Amino acid sequence: MQSSTKEKGDRGEELAVSFLVNKGFEIIEQNYRYGKGELDIIARYEGFLVFVEVKSRESLDYGFPEEAITRKKITQIRRIAEGYLAEKNITDENIRFDVVAILFLNNEVSINHYENAF
Repeated sequence: MQSSTKEKGDRGEELAVSFLVNKGFEIIEQNYRYGKGELDIIARYEGFLVFVEVKSRESLDYGFPEEAITRKKITQIRRIAEGYLAEKNITDENIRFDVVAILFLNNEVSINHYENAF
């Protein structure tokens, strides 16, 4: 049975947080909203402020999860990150954008982490 998009997204984000924490990331915020958009995870790792986009899928009907990150989505993520930096008055910070792609397929979970994805 397919779960709702929201349930799948929430489950994917929970897995991504656990995955990143196990890698040594310090999670600062989740589901940060700015304007009409949202950043899934904001974390610190090895001197970087990392903005993480999480994509989850339960089938490959529409491609791999990471393939859902279009130019338009990248532009939106960057805009929200700029809003976050401005709101928090962060001016001198190394930043990067990561993607965590999660595939729930055949009762198995695969997680791919793309550092500095764009």
